[in-house]
Amino acid sequence: MSALRREARVGGVRLGNHLPLALIGGLNVLDREELNCRVAEALAEACARVGVPLIFKASFDKANRSSHLSPRGPGLERGLAQLAALKRRFGLPLLTDIHAPEQAAPVAEVVDCLQIPAFLVRQTDLLAAASATGRPLHLKKMQCMAPGELHTVALKCEALGAREVLLCERGTLFGYNNLIVDPLSFSHLKELGPPVTFDVTHALQQPGALGARTGGRGRLTAPLMAAGVSQGLAALFLEVHPEPAEALCDGPCALRLDEAEGLLRRARALDEWAKESRPTADAPPGGAQ
Repeated sequence: MSALRREARVGGVRLGNHLPLALIGGLNVLDREELNCRVAEALAEACARVGVPLIFKASFDKANRSSHLSPRGPGLERGLAQLAALKRRFGLPLLTDIHAPEQAAPVAEVVDCLQIPAFLVRQTDLLAAASATGRPLHLKKMQCMAPGELHTVALKCEALGAREVLLCERGTLFGYNNLIVDPLSFSHLKELGPPVTFDVTHALQQPGALGARTGGRGRLTAPLMAAGVSQGLAALFLEVHPEPAEALCDGPCALRLDEAEGLLRRARALDEWAKESRPTADAPPGGAQ
């Protein structure tokens, strides 16, 4: 029997497909400290008003940019210092991604959950280092993977020592420069047991559509959010920016910061409906592990 848990705890936030919806939200990549704080504070206040727990997300390095000329972020040392400062100031649990095995241990000293990027989710050495930290792992489904293939990744992490993983749907390649989301994917992922999240932002990408940059369809965040949250998920993943056109990375996919609260209100109502309409479908038998 698998030892992977049906719930994960990220800081003080409990995540499970049968529990109220949480938000993993923030910036695609760390920016100026003033902007980092502005986004963290605004999201924290919006989530408090709506009643949705927040896990703040921001990357210290975007190692998979389309062009070598594209901004990558502050890097490991400065980025971890910025994340630590955000945690001290706002008391938020943190999530960030790692790209190399040697990053896992120092990052785990600062953040509460390690994210494995979709392009790297089959890299055994990276998974081994991340699993060894004891932190929950947010596993992004690779763009060419079927849902069941992410279960193989989760079992690999379990064999390497991980007990808490989250399975993230983030869209599937459909021809060139396009991603689609199959709503049935959420049911398939939920059948695997661990909490399931939906990265709306990156599912709206148009990879390589702008040549040296990735395009996106941020204007469609609300309908795509609704399609996913209606399935009864553990968490919604959103990247926001006060002015998406000025974002350092993935601006065309980002939600405007001032639209986040309204979207979250709709997401919470939809989540309550989804879980009330199927009160026992996702509850772990015999209670949570």
